[in-house]
Amino acid sequence: MTISLQSTPVATQPNWLDKIGAGHILLGIALVLYPLVASDFFLTQIGGYSLIFGMLGLSLMMLAGYGGMVSLAQITVAGIAAYCIAIFGDNNSHLLGFGWPWWIAAPVAILIAAIASSLIGWISVRTEGIYTIMITLAIATATFYFAQQNYAIFNGHSGYAGIRAPAFWGVNWRDPKAFYYLCLGFSVLAYAAILYGSRSTFGLTLQAIRDNPRRMRALGFNVTAHKVFAWLLAGIIGGLAGVLLVWFNGRVSPGTIGVDAAIDVLIIAVIGGLRHPIGPFLGALVVVLMQTFAIDLVGAERFNTLIGLVFLVIVFISPDGILGLWAKFKPNFSQESLRPAGDGRAE
Repeated sequence: MTISLQSTPVATQPNWLDKIGAGHILLGIALVLYPLVASDFFLTQIGGYSLIFGMLGLSLMMLAGYGGMVSLAQITVAGIAAYCIAIFGDNNSHLLGFGWPWWIAAPVAILIAAIASSLIGWISVRTEGIYTIMITLAIATATFYFAQQNYAIFNGHSGYAGIRAPAFWGVNWRDPKAFYYLCLGFSVLAYAAILYGSRSTFGLTLQAIRDNPRRMRALGFNVTAHKVFAWLLAGIIGGLAGVLLVWFNGRVSPGTIGVDAAIDVLIIAVIGGLRHPIGPFLGALVVVLMQTFAIDLVGAERFNTLIGLVFLVIVFISPDGILGLWAKFKPNFSQESLRPAGDGRAE
């Protein structure tokens, strides 16, 4: 009797490099080393500003990419957090300013922004498509005019100025290098949270609700509660971006939460790739570079036309944004962060 012995392949656990991804590691190293070669202007006006608006775009990407809910109220959520920082902390308006320390004012501001985002979601989740967009646009517009006309709380069109970033651990966090690393750290946390959340039970359930809400409701899932909770999570990211934004500008006014700013967030997310977590950061970088340098070439009056043309060209060529173009040229590229939301693979 002959016994044939065949080796059985043993499944090996992926190492930490496979889990993180070589692309993430290389990108992380480049971002960490960026201050070594960048001037203070490029650290704050390009690097920090892009990371802040990338976080706002990321909050929109989470709602639209994983939940199918396009919102034009993300800048409104960020503005609520910014106004809370101004009111609860210190400012130069002599109207309101409770003087709370930053480590109390910032978490409270983010919490209030998240609650406001949940309320916006609770109002809008009962609609779909263009109706959700119009409701969130109406809320953003109403908030803008209310802040502009209210002087008792929002100080009208002047808003609040003289808002300072905190200084602790012997570091002034508004210094260019420190502020860049502060924005980078929170951006990495938000990005990692989105990636982890998309693989979680809630993330997969949210994507299933996006694809077939009637079937998920028939299976016993509370569709409304899942959507509202997604708005809460997006509000946390948006509120954090709002805190960084008011520390960056040193002021907040109705212009911060204007309709044009709300549309800019949508453009950022769509240009980069509305279904990819890394897309909003790429879109933010493109828009910030154009706002910084292209406006000198075409003038302020024609700048919005240029933005619109770039937007139309990218969407016409690739509905999935710049990352969609990359996927066309690199079809075998399978990095986790570039996988479309809901393509059948956990992200």
